[in-house]
This record gives sequence, structure tokens and C-alpha cells, in this order.
Amino acid sequence: MVDPGLAQSLMTIKDFAIAKKQIDEDPNKTPAQKVDELADISIDNVRLEDLCLDFTLPGYPEIELEDGGAHTRVTIDNVESYLAKVIDVTLGSGVRRQVDAFRSGFSSVFPYSALSAFTPDELVNLFGRTDEDWSLETLLDSIKADHGYNMESPSVRNLLQLMSGFDATERRDFLQFTTGSPKLPIGGFKSLTPMFTVVCKPSEEPYTSDDYLPSVMTCVNYLKLPNYSGVEVMDRQLSKAMKEGQGAFHLS
Repeated sequence: MVDPGLAQSLMTIKDFAIAKKQIDEDPNKTPAQKVDELADISIDNVRLEDLCLDFTLPGYPEIELEDGGAHTRVTIDNVESYLAKVIDVTLGSGVRRQVDAFRSGFSSVFPYSALSAFTPDELVNLFGRTDEDWSLETLLDSIKADHGYNMESPSVRNLLQLMSGFDATERRDFLQFTTGSPKLPIGGFKSLTPMFTVVCKPSEEPYTSDDYLPSVMTCVNYLKLPNYSGVEVMDRQLSKAMKEGQGAFHLS
């Protein structure tokens, strides 16, 4: 969905258009009855005119949907035209130049026409948002512990527990930080090559492990994790690294 907030608003406005259509197409009503009922249409006790909408793109009053749109009020008589024009500017003519530029750039690397060999579902698997298995069981079976850690190490168990509870944004940030890509390959963690590996990051006096942030080697899916004193410290330091370390490249 391009804009969930806009989509919800348009769905509400669409209810006015549906109500108008039902009245217009009712063969049992006289023209006079239709005029009266159209004037009385309200959704949740609100009339369309009460919304004070005009023919400009929602959120962008400088973009008119038609000539003089800023001075054209949305009424029950033109609401269908308003909806069609908002959708067209948002998804069609309003973004055509950007879409054409994307297609041109994409085709310079991979012929755009070749995408016709894939089904929509296959394209979603390759590029889109798909369900990924981050369950504790899958993580235990897909991640390797080495160089100071084993799969029973408290820090490794705490890490897996945190990972299994990540929301969508945290998953994206974690993958971007640790692998350089915001999503897993087809097949999930098990398809990472090399295998995702967690190793112990040593500390040097006078500092303790709690003073260090995790670091990574993205080219080999390698996470250097300090042996934190508890899961709360790990959560705080890992979150900081995920948010602030994605664009950094240092020797670690």
C-alpha cells in the first residue's frame, strides 16, 4: 500500500460515492425523491460538504487535480470524479515520469521485458515483502556460533531470543546491519551464504563487554557480539548498532 492514511480516507469518501450510486440507480424513486435523498447523504453523521475538500491532491494543496481545482469544492455530484483523479495522480499520471525513469535504469542492468518470465508471486518473493520465519526453532537451526561461543552460550541464547521477537522494522534494520541487505534471500536464514555466524567480541581493560557495541563483517554474514552481562544490555547496544551502524564502514 502506497499511503495507508490516504487509502483509509479514500475508502470513507468512496462510501459517499456508493451511497449516491445506490440512490441514482433505484428505479423505485422519483427524480424529486432522488434529489432530496442525495442532499441528505451522510456517513457517520457527516455530510461530504462538511469535509471541505477541494480538487487538490490530499496533503499537497499546491497540486491541483484539474484547472482551478483549488477553488472547486468536492460535492456529492462530483465525488466520483474526485476519487478517480486522486487515484490517477497518486498511482498513474502523477508518477509516470518516475516510473519511466525507474524502468530505464532497471533495464540498464536487467532487461525490463525479461520480467514477464516471472509470475507476480515470484516477483514478490524476489523483491517484495514476504513472510519470513524468524522463529526460535528456525534460528537455532540456521545460525552458527564460533570463536568463544557455542549454541548454548547465554549471549547466543539471548541474541536468538531477541531476534525471534523483532518486529518488521527491527528485522529490516538487523539484516541491513549484519548482511548489508534489508531482506533475507529466498529460503530465509538457511539460504545465507556463508552461514550466519556469531562470534565473541573480546573486551580490553579498563572496559568491559557492556561498553562495546556489536560489529559485523557483512560480506561473510559475521556478527561479532560482546559477551554482555544480560539481555537488557544486549538489547540496548544491539539496537544502537542497528540504527547507527548501517552506513558505517570501519575496521573492527
